[in-house]
Amino acid sequence: MKKLLLLAALCFPFAIPMSAQKVAVRAGHVVDPATGTAAADQVILVEDGRITAVGRNLDVRGVDRVIDLSDAWVMPGLMDAHVHLTLNMPDEMGVAVPLPTFYLSQSNASRALLGVKNARDVLHAGFTTVKDIGNDGNYVATDLRRAVEAGWIEGPTILNTGKIIGPFGGQTHDISPDMPHIWEFEYVDADSPEEVRKAVRQNIYYGATAIKLVADNSAFYYDVDEIRAAVDEAAKAGLTVAVHAYGGEGARNAILAGAHSIEHGWTLDDELLRLMKERGTVLVGTDFPLEHYRAMVMFFPDPEGIYAQTVRRLRRAHEIGVRMAFGSDVVVDLLDRDRGRLALDFLSTWVEAGVPAPEILRAFTTNNAEFLRVADERGAIAPGQWADLVATPGNPLQDILQLREIRYVMKEGRVVRSE
Repeated sequence: MKKLLLLAALCFPFAIPMSAQKVAVRAGHVVDPATGTAAADQVILVEDGRITAVGRNLDVRGVDRVIDLSDAWVMPGLMDAHVHLTLNMPDEMGVAVPLPTFYLSQSNASRALLGVKNARDVLHAGFTTVKDIGNDGNYVATDLRRAVEAGWIEGPTILNTGKIIGPFGGQTHDISPDMPHIWEFEYVDADSPEEVRKAVRQNIYYGATAIKLVADNSAFYYDVDEIRAAVDEAAKAGLTVAVHAYGGEGARNAILAGAHSIEHGWTLDDELLRLMKERGTVLVGTDFPLEHYRAMVMFFPDPEGIYAQTVRRLRRAHEIGVRMAFGSDVVVDLLDRDRGRLALDFLSTWVEAGVPAPEILRAFTTNNAEFLRVADERGAIAPGQWADLVATPGNPLQDILQLREIRYVMKEGRVVRSE
């Protein structure tokens, strides 16, 4: 048996968890994002990857390892509800390349390898749970998720939506009628409630753990009945439905149909934001910082204008009281940073919008845990929860930019970064 375990450890280095050990973490402060409070001089006991006790002066005799974070602020791992781990949008000489174009040069295998790299990078940045929101080729994110779960590769806990469901053409434009439906590589055409139901079932069959629709990418868009069909069908499997919508009637239909989230929502007016608050619709805002907009000028010709609009909408959503969960939507490698570091850049937009640090931290942790329906097991430092922990040198409840200084990451009791 020992030889088998050694062979597995050599072949799949993440498959044999250190979590079998009993670990004690000495924390200078333990942050509770749900209440916006912190307790000093705490000990976190971990066994088999889960937290068994949290408190002051706990008995650490008999543990296999003591981790000293007595000079740090320890909190639950961060969460990102809008990632594209297997997508990198190319550009040629500063000109945006249409999405279908690179289907001709990028295989599912290459997309999977990109996903392996990005999964590791976001985990090491402190994101221990993410939701891959589509554009993953032929269900590549399903295999990526399963590889993480099997311990083959290092990465966060992943939820994935499968192919994006949309009206005819997905999110493409101006494809020649002489060409095949090349967009079906990443999208499912569904143009009636019945077709939407079938598309949801297809995604579930191929391993999706959430569902995504695109509502307003064309002159035609989903009505309430079509979106409600997705919500009803997904509910049978216990899955949530996210809807890509910038604003207007497409977003209104999604809210009225019971969609669980609006993704992006950059042009949502106050009426729609109030309707979201009333209906409990979560805003996953993907609020890029100005530096990113400027670096993606091939996609956003007026970076200053779109950034100002982004900040205003984020500020209004906060003031109205819309429930928000952090999502990044990074799809371009830029600024010599990996996906995890790029996602942490988004903190500056939230600060610019005047959102208080405790509320930003909740959007990155507690709110996302509830929205992603993993709060029973992740998103808090409490007995029974998986030991997904990150640590910063300063207090994130006072200075949210401390999240950019994460130097310690634990995932399910295993230390994945310590520096």
